[in-house]
Amino acid sequence: MRKRGEYGILILAIFFFFAFFGVALNFFSLSQKREYVRTAADSAYVTIHAGESGGTIYDRNFQPFVNTEKRIAAVAVPSENSLEELLQLGVDRDFIERKYEKGQPFAFECVRKGDENEGLTFFEIPERYGEKISAPHIIGYISDGKGVSGLEYAYNKILRTGYTENSVTYSTDGHGNILIGGGKSVMRSTKDKSGVVTTLDSEIQAICEKAGSSLEKGAIVVSDVKNGDILGMASFPQYDMNNLSAAFEDENCPMINRCLYSFSVGSIFKLITACEGIDEDLSGFMCNCGGEFSMGELSFGCHNRSGHGTQNMKEAMTNSCNPYFISLSQCLDMSKYRSLAYNMGFGREIHLASGIISSAGVLPSVEELRVPAELANFSFGQGKLTATPLQINQMTCAIANGGKLRLLRLIRGITIDGETVSNEKSALSSRVISEETAGELRKMMIGAIYDNENSKAAPQYVRAGAKTSTAQTGIFDENGEELCHGWITGFFPASNPRYAVTVLAEHGGYGNDSAAPIFKEIVDEMMNRK
Repeated sequence: MRKRGEYGILILAIFFFFAFFGVALNFFSLSQKREYVRTAADSAYVTIHAGESGGTIYDRNFQPFVNTEKRIAAVAVPSENSLEELLQLGVDRDFIERKYEKGQPFAFECVRKGDENEGLTFFEIPERYGEKISAPHIIGYISDGKGVSGLEYAYNKILRTGYTENSVTYSTDGHGNILIGGGKSVMRSTKDKSGVVTTLDSEIQAICEKAGSSLEKGAIVVSDVKNGDILGMASFPQYDMNNLSAAFEDENCPMINRCLYSFSVGSIFKLITACEGIDEDLSGFMCNCGGEFSMGELSFGCHNRSGHGTQNMKEAMTNSCNPYFISLSQCLDMSKYRSLAYNMGFGREIHLASGIISSAGVLPSVEELRVPAELANFSFGQGKLTATPLQINQMTCAIANGGKLRLLRLIRGITIDGETVSNEKSALSSRVISEETAGELRKMMIGAIYDNENSKAAPQYVRAGAKTSTAQTGIFDENGEELCHGWITGFFPASNPRYAVTVLAEHGGYGNDSAAPIFKEIVDEMMNRK
């Protein structure tokens, strides 16, 4: 019996030995793993986050489009502040009461700043979007902390990479209690100083948005003809980044950036036809307009059914006479004619930023233009031809800039401090037409305003040059009336062009009625600004 008892005790001792060894080995293993080592270290302090700051999207003069408003936030330690004091500072009283009862540090939104102490820290945190954000189609919007469209998407990493938190870190004792007097570490983010600098001028952008507010659907582009900088770029209708659901439900599709979409062009394209005519020594070409141009069984009417009579190129441009330009196109070298349009930017995309790319539109091929009816339509901007407001504006810049075409640009560069631009590059340029030809076209555009007693485009404070369009679409309303696009594109001042302005009134009807008054308003407002 004794031996049997001694044997049982030995077995039990061996069992406890191996059990203890296993526990010790497991504890040693856990103590060597990084995540557990880190947890042990982290227990010595606690960090409370008050909110994030994102990078800013600026205009050319470092005026911010986002982060324009700030909210006040605070981090409080309940044991160091009375509940009544925090309730007077906070926005949500119920939230503060619930957090206060738990006794742990917490962050809350404030109506105002108070006096800071070891247990109370205040922050000014930029609000991404205020009540009214300018240039929404360019800025874009974010979802779940990531850029979804516009510059928010194109520069997502730059705008949201880096330490963005506003926070307070406290030391704690072994039980997790805050050690007041041991010092606190406050992190105030300066991320909102860095960001993206655009070529936009916030004042000109505001002028465009105000002038275009009467457009049900349309687009406006204003640029500097000397360097290709886009100064204003607005699409209508606009939308509110704080209420995207309403924008998605709007039948006018406000989320579409119409500056980047292609539309039927109409009579603005007569500038290209005239340009090729001048280059082929046909500037003296004359034509008798009887109200229509017949081509076999086809007939192309003039907007003046009684005809304009015999006229030269300048008169035909002022009168926007279709038969004249159809007749002129019959005399042109087909390949050179189409190449000129391509060199002027038709049929080519314009890359402004990642995801912000202008449609190439449609530029008929030489083979397609060999069809007489297609060539006739092409000569006055109809048929298959389509282009974007950006392309039309870029063409206008080339004419206004003495024949040098500068690719339009939207981005100046990146900034770290909100005061300087890094790695800014000038826009590319090329000569597309001669200076003499550009001068002749400018004279025609000036005449199209001031030699036309019906023009509604003449500004009050400066002379300008412009050409309007009423582009047919082949789309009809419920009453059987065709919906036409109203266009105008032009430059000012007339004597020394500096700015190009393009207006599209989608389904707006006559360009002289729907687009020309907006052109006039923009030019006058910009001159008043000067």
